[in-house]
Amino acid sequence: MKNSAVLLLSCPDQKGLVAAIANFLLTYNANILHADQHQDAENRLFLMRVEWDLEGFSLPLESFAAAFAPIAAKHQMNWKLSESGRKPRMAILVSKFDHCLADLLYRYQSGELHCEIPIILSNHEDTRWLADTYRVPFQYIAVHKDAKEEAERTQMAILHREQIDFIVLARYMQVLSPAFIQHFENRIINIHHSFLPAFHGAKPYHRAFERGVKLIGATSHYVTEVLDDGPIIEQDVSRISHRDSLDDLIRKGADLEKIVLSRAVRWHIDNRVLVYANKTVVFD
Repeated sequence: MKNSAVLLLSCPDQKGLVAAIANFLLTYNANILHADQHQDAENRLFLMRVEWDLEGFSLPLESFAAAFAPIAAKHQMNWKLSESGRKPRMAILVSKFDHCLADLLYRYQSGELHCEIPIILSNHEDTRWLADTYRVPFQYIAVHKDAKEEAERTQMAILHREQIDFIVLARYMQVLSPAFIQHFENRIINIHHSFLPAFHGAKPYHRAFERGVKLIGATSHYVTEVLDDGPIIEQDVSRISHRDSLDDLIRKGADLEKIVLSRAVRWHIDNRVLVYANKTVVFD
């Protein structure tokens, strides 16, 4: 893997933006590896991802913000800079279901996910054996109905201690508080076992079965204060028929959940997701 930098940005659409960014990078001898852009005509926004090789790049990344500030201010840019060589630190929250956790841990061990997993937090002991198998630290934190704030304080202390960059909810069956979500804005990835916005909330497979749907889906999205309403990163579907029982829907859905969540996590790690207007652009 090349040691590269990735710039994600959005700003009001106008002429000369690509040239301004390319010329800035060329000033410091950047070799651009990938560049992708999108114009949102309805919102009159320009969105871009550009990645360049750090070998030969003459501007230290710690000085990038100061050097780029005049261009960013001139074009009213919101931007984020990341370095591919740094592995982000991912925490996983899970309850009893283990299929998404197992898939993430396998992909992590195989090197597919370029990150570190310092901690798995759970409100049940059911998946401890899986964490032990992959030698990832696991901590059980009970979440009682009348003491959720205390549990979240404990979770937050651990996340701070482990210097966590982002969180994955691998079928974590608890609703997070607004304060918790705000602290990790656009850095909490959830998997919902439905093709949102259909069948949000609890037991979507049961409601899909009762409705007699012909497609079931899974949705990975960033968590917001509105339940199951955050910016969608990835979705997929599977066809079903009248012959499928509720158990069949749950089994087929579990396969979708693993794939959809792992894609979203990988794209987030690779700095390919840009959030705006409660939706996302996922760059190639």
